[in-house]
Amino acid sequence: MTMIASFLSSAQRLLAAAGAGLLLFAAQPAFAEPAMWVVKDKDSTIYLLGTVHILKPETQWRTPKIDAAIAESKELWLELPGLTDQEMAAALMPLVTKHGLSPGKPLSSRLTPEEFKSLQEAAKLAGLPMEMLSIARPWFAAVGISTSSITRAGYDPKSGVEEKLKTAFGERSIKAKGLETIEQQMKVFTSMTEEEEMAFLRATLQDYDQAPVELDKMVADWAEGDIADLGRMMVEEVKAVSPALYDELLTKRNATWAVQIQEMLKGSGTTFIAVGAGHLIGPDSVQVQLKAKGIEAKRH
Repeated sequence: MTMIASFLSSAQRLLAAAGAGLLLFAAQPAFAEPAMWVVKDKDSTIYLLGTVHILKPETQWRTPKIDAAIAESKELWLELPGLTDQEMAAALMPLVTKHGLSPGKPLSSRLTPEEFKSLQEAAKLAGLPMEMLSIARPWFAAVGISTSSITRAGYDPKSGVEEKLKTAFGERSIKAKGLETIEQQMKVFTSMTEEEEMAFLRATLQDYDQAPVELDKMVADWAEGDIADLGRMMVEEVKAVSPALYDELLTKRNATWAVQIQEMLKGSGTTFIAVGAGHLIGPDSVQVQLKAKGIEAKRH
């Protein structure tokens, strides 16, 4: 299930914006202090904050240190640009139709009778219509099932770190810029082989009902700044299960973002970057990619 949670990080907000009701993380702690790093040169400062994309409304995570970094920063960069829900949905829906649905090859033809029965049970529990799930590609069905179960547990997609950051910077008329596009994020899923998609769906059907418990643990680690334990759940397990997906989900994207950060340092001023916490943890993290370029990111 922790592997599945890591897969969800890229598609989560995309599918939620399209009305799929998807969530990534459920927060138990009432107060959070997530890990943050800083990159500096003679005339530039870049803050790197590891986030969870969706939290319980009562979670408080803005510490004085984070508030100071926000106030100092003149630019906000997120994984995706600061689009409205309507703009996101308009951009996403054609991609979902193209890459998330497979009406010519329904799931009933890909799953065993026992597995398809489990899919029907999962759909009922998650409140998802079978007519939609039956024509979904395996990856899309897996994401929908896992995250809808958390949605029904009462978590708010408007309470995530990125949404709060967009509001905070928006008060100064600063609109979030995106490190990548919607198409690039969706590629993480659409580049799966059919075998990988089916493995993802089957794993989801086995323990989707445990998603809130597993994700609560992940958020607890994030809240405590426990990057070692978080790394075991979000990074090491994914790499062990599927090196190819690990490469698409983390390594390649982190390398691309490191290049973008290197370019930012050629300018001047203070910038705030917030990305999913898994991207700032492990042997292929953004910080490691920066270090290979001679750029040091220090824990702040």
